[in-house]
Amino acid sequence: MITIRPATPDDVSAMSKVLIASITELCTADHRGDAAAIAGWVGNKTPDNIARWVNNPDSPAFVAERLGEVAAVGMLNAQDEIGLNYVSPDHRFAGVSRAMLSALESEMRRRGATIGRLTSTRTAHDFYLAMGWSDAGAAQACYTVTGIPMTKAL
Repeated sequence: MITIRPATPDDVSAMSKVLIASITELCTADHRGDAAAIAGWVGNKTPDNIARWVNNPDSPAFVAERLGEVAAVGMLNAQDEIGLNYVSPDHRFAGVSRAMLSALESEMRRRGATIGRLTSTRTAHDFYLAMGWSDAGAAQACYTVTGIPMTKAL
């Protein structure tokens, strides 16, 4: 069973671990094992930064719990924009990313958005396409890798 809930300060350490592990271990199509690219991407995924994100009501953060663990992290950057949707390598292909995306889309709708936006990694691009998202422009620099802008009618 997967449970999606708002993140709390007690989740910060686990959220940091999930984000760093997901980027380091799963996003190899994006960073290609380049230590500098990984460091640049995970540099702001510290517990201190994540604590600020969790405490910001304008950018709601969520966690997915599975098997008693934080299995994924999601966050909105704006009413209509997903900023984070990362799954722990230990919970990949278990429906966690799909559940988190559904929750994030629901939160955008609840906040009044009719079109959702996100910037996908190369790793997640096919996942988002399968979930009804469409490319919305040319790939662009995003941290130390390339991001693909996408949109979806909500």
